[in-house]
This record gives sequence, structure tokens and C-alpha cells, in this order.
Amino acid sequence: MSVPASTPAPDYDLVVVGSGAAGMAAAITAALGGLSVAILEKASHYGGSTAVSGGAIWIPDNPKMREGGMSDDREAARTYLAGETGNRMNAPLVDAFLENGPEMVSFFEKNTALQFEHRAFSPDYHPDREGAAMGGRVLDAVDYDGRRLGKNFDALRPPIADFTVFGGMMLNRFDIGHFMKMTRSPRSALHAAGLLLRHLGDRLTHKRGTRLVLGQAVAGRLAESVFELGIPMFLETGLTGICKDNGKVTGVRVDHKGVPMDIVANRGVVLATGGFPQDAARRAEHMPHVRAGARHFSMSPSASAGDAISVALDAGGHLVESNSNAAFWTPVSLLPGKEGPRPFPHLFLDRAKPGVIAVGRDGRRFTNEAASYHDFVQGMLGAGHHSAWLICDHRALRRYGLGAVRPFPAPFGHHLRSGYLKQGRTVEELARAIDVPVTELRDTIERFGLDAEEGHDRAFGKGSTAYQTYLGDAENKPNPCLAPLATSPFHAIEIFPGDIGTSIGLETDASGCVLDDKGMPIGGLYACGNDMNSIMAGAYPGAGITLGPALTFGYIVGRHAAANQPAPVPA
Repeated sequence: MSVPASTPAPDYDLVVVGSGAAGMAAAITAALGGLSVAILEKASHYGGSTAVSGGAIWIPDNPKMREGGMSDDREAARTYLAGETGNRMNAPLVDAFLENGPEMVSFFEKNTALQFEHRAFSPDYHPDREGAAMGGRVLDAVDYDGRRLGKNFDALRPPIADFTVFGGMMLNRFDIGHFMKMTRSPRSALHAAGLLLRHLGDRLTHKRGTRLVLGQAVAGRLAESVFELGIPMFLETGLTGICKDNGKVTGVRVDHKGVPMDIVANRGVVLATGGFPQDAARRAEHMPHVRAGARHFSMSPSASAGDAISVALDAGGHLVESNSNAAFWTPVSLLPGKEGPRPFPHLFLDRAKPGVIAVGRDGRRFTNEAASYHDFVQGMLGAGHHSAWLICDHRALRRYGLGAVRPFPAPFGHHLRSGYLKQGRTVEELARAIDVPVTELRDTIERFGLDAEEGHDRAFGKGSTAYQTYLGDAENKPNPCLAPLATSPFHAIEIFPGDIGTSIGLETDASGCVLDDKGMPIGGLYACGNDMNSIMAGAYPGAGITLGPALTFGYIVGRHAAANQPAPVPA
């Protein structure tokens, strides 16, 4: 297996900028189609935002669910997306995704190390909407042994440290459930013990665990195929410009480890750098709450600063600005650290659990805590809150955790000492600790408690859909998402708006070709992943709606570039 190369050659058939799922998918597909390909990565690690993601891949009517005896209706999925996106739906791109997504899955399973498994039960985020599905559409990469990457393992972007345990051990959703129950279930205790033993063995030879799950498994499996195919990957190589000739893109200008150079791309350039989540100026331009002065934090790598979008706009590309949301939102809390606070995303582990509520600075609830992370932040911003508090009682804290505070038996005193976790022996004491009105917070908790006892949240409907109860606690009755906040002491963590990536991107056609402001394709220039405007148009229909299109349009772009190569000259 080859290692990341040292110096780019003068020319390739296809140059891919970005080493996340979209970029590697495009590179692999093009290479299997006969093109010479290079991958350029600005950061010192490959894997992009894929490597730090949850790894879910949304592909309706995919072959893995069919193999598992499940069925899906592509038209139902289209109806669902139409309901989610409304008049913003780009029908040609949505149809290209629905048609090519299943084909992409089969292609990668047959030709690469990327292998999938389906989630039999994983409801779309709005399961009461027409066309939604209760399961099967969400795929995960099969867990991966990072040791297969050999010397390339250390160059893979590591997972977010706060999402690992015991010095770099990763857990998937299945594992987390066992760890939460390991003090109450012998089966779960055995599962946790097996993972710990594997991890202890890893630490004898590696800096972190080599059992890769979630987005690490996606990135690792794609990378194995990249290296096996001999596709060179150049790290610390940032894009600075695009070369054009007679209106057609012919190559790129890059800074390779401090050395400027031009690289010819005979068949085109693919932009797959992860959008602009770390571009402060564009965030202020496209995110009203940021423009209004709210703090905002992205979970994306620092390298995703919109460089590719900037050079594409200079080359005549067009940025779509009509999406309902500029990014895919998530609430985040801020963990104190020596180098400043770092964001921790509250995706699915805490908000939906019984005994947990969210309140604004006025001490009142403002939205459904069990809604998706994207919807939760929309509710937060829609209520005018630039920050809020997640609150729980002691029983919920020790059983489920809250943010970065892990459940029993993990200690949490250090979070109290750092100020990350606030505590009060009474509701009144907690209200004073977080500076919200005492009367309003007490009344909010009392009203919520009465509703929880009956199993029906009259204010916001927490626990009212299959998606919400899926994230709750099935052992909690009568509603998996509702329980009174009754056990002292009481706890709170401050949360802020954040994102897991931008949805606004370059306008493309159904082949991934970048369009100019007149809607005409710019020859030789492609975009996929978050550099391409999201086909979800700012909506968030379900788990994996970023990686699903990223892999699919990476596949479409790679295939299109390979199909457009000139015929070989007869000898």
C-alpha cells in the first residue's frame, strides 16, 4: 500500500481538491474509470469532516436494505424530499441522487474497501411527513480495522477526542448503549470489557484505538482503496487559484508546503473541500444570528474555510443563496481548555432523554428538546435565543450524561470545577447559578413534571414521534422522552448555536459541473460534498443527508469525468 506522496507531478487527468468522502469517492471512481488522479489536501491529515462525523449515509431504496428484506419506494423518498424542501427543491439534482445513490452503493461494495450495513430501524427526522421511512434508508460503513492502513493510519484525521474514551477508543451507537447499561446488564458488561481489552492491546503499539467506527470507518475504508489504487495524496497542499484557457478550467494553482506551483488537470478539477463553515466573514454574511452578534461554533475542521468556493467564484461560479438555512445546525456547549474553549455537539445523546429540558434566559422552554439537532437550533434562534441552558436532575445526569459529562460511573467533579457544568441543590439555587428568573424556572419544571407524569408534553410535544422516542429511553414509561426533574441536585450546561457543515454551496448541474451565474456549465470544473450546494436546500430530512449525497455526487462526478475522456489514439 502506497503512502501519501511527497511532490505533485506536473499534470494529471483529474485533480481532486479535498480528501473527505466526496473527494475520495470522486477520485476512486475516476481512477477505476481509467484516469490518472491526484488528491490535494490543505490540512496535515486526510479525511476532512467525514473523519469526525457520525458516519451516517442516507440512501433511499438502497441495495443493503433490500438484501435485508426491506423495501422502499423511490417516489416516496422524492415526495418526502419535496415536502422538506418545498419550492426550493432542485428536481434534476434530487432525481440524480435518488437514481444514482443505490448504484453508488453497489459500485463501492463491488470495487472498493467501502462496505455498508443498513439500520433496520432509524426513522427519518420527520416521520409524520408523507414519504418518510422508519428504517433502511440509513447506512453505516462496516467497522474498520485501522491497522489495514499501515503507515497511512497516523495521517488519518483522528476523531474528536471528546467523543472517545480511555485515550482514543471509539464507540458506535451500539457500543454506547452497552456502556450506559454495563452496571445493570451482564451482557453489556461483557461487551464493554471486550472493547476495553482490544483497546488496551491497541495502545501498546498505537497512539489511539485502531477499531474505527462512524465517520472514521467511512474515511478509513475509502482511504484504503485510494492507496491501493495508487492515487497520490498530497497533504499540506492548499488551493490558491484555478487555471483557465478559453473559458475552460485546465488546472489549479496550489501552495504545496510553502512552495507555489501550477498543476495541469487535463480532464478537470473537482472541488470537495467541505464548504465554508470556518470562514468567519461568510458566516456573518449568510447567518443572520451571527450578523446579529451571536456566538457561533462549527464542528468542521479548521481547513474548511471556503478556499475552493472563493476560487470558484473568481472563475465564474455561482453561490446559491436561497437555501432555508445556511448550514446544518447543531447546539454546542463549550468545554474549557488551555487553548481556549472547544465546542461539543449535542446531537442525540442527551436532549431527547427523560428528565432533560432546555430553557432560555427567561427560564422558559422554547422548543421540543427531542427534535433533531438542526430543528432544535432553528427553534432556539426562532425564539430569539443566542444561547440557552440544558437542564436535568441528578438521576438523568447519572443515567444518561449531559453533553460531555458522561453517565455513571464516570466522575464529573472536574466539570463542576471548570464551570462547564452548573449545579444547584434546589431549583431555586440552580436558577441563581445560571442567572435565570427563579419563579419562571420553578414554574417551567413543575409544569413539565405534571406533563411527564401523564406522558404527554402539552407545550412542545417532546416524545411525540417515532424519531424522538427512538432517541429516548425505551425503559422509561409512559413516554421514553419524559420524566419529571425531581431528584436533587439539579444540573445545567450552557449551549450555543453551531453547525456540522454549511448547506450553501456552488450551483451545479446533475453531473456535478459547476454553473456560472447564467446557469451554464464551466468546462472542467466540478463540485461535490459541501462545496456543492446541498440538494436538501437548507432542510435536514434525516441522518446521513450530507454523506449520502457526498458519496453519490462524488461517484457521479468521477464517472462523468472518466466518460468524457478522449478516445485513445490508434497505434
